[in-house]
Amino acid sequence: MDEFSKKANLDKLDRQIEEFKSKKHKNSPKRFKVQNDGWRMVIELVTGMILGVSLGMALDYIIGSEPIFLIVFSLLGFMAGVKTMIATAKKMNETNN
Repeated sequence: MDEFSKKANLDKLDRQIEEFKSKKHKNSPKRFKVQNDGWRMVIELVTGMILGVSLGMALDYIIGSEPIFLIVFSLLGFMAGVKTMIATAKKMNETNN
């Protein structure tokens, strides 16, 4: 009888461990998805800024002007990055709801 109760206790413990593991695995993909979405938005903003700065510097170098194109294209790159981030946020909101 002692062995039967020990076996029952071990089976119960095994079930509890499996339930805990299954709950842990259910929550982890959502956490990674949120992190990936955050990084995606940051990369979109930085990419817009880098492209704007690069185009501005290139035009200033080619034309030989003051850094007017650098300023203008930096602002345009920032605005493009923000616009892309907003579009991504709307898309994520639609898929989550």
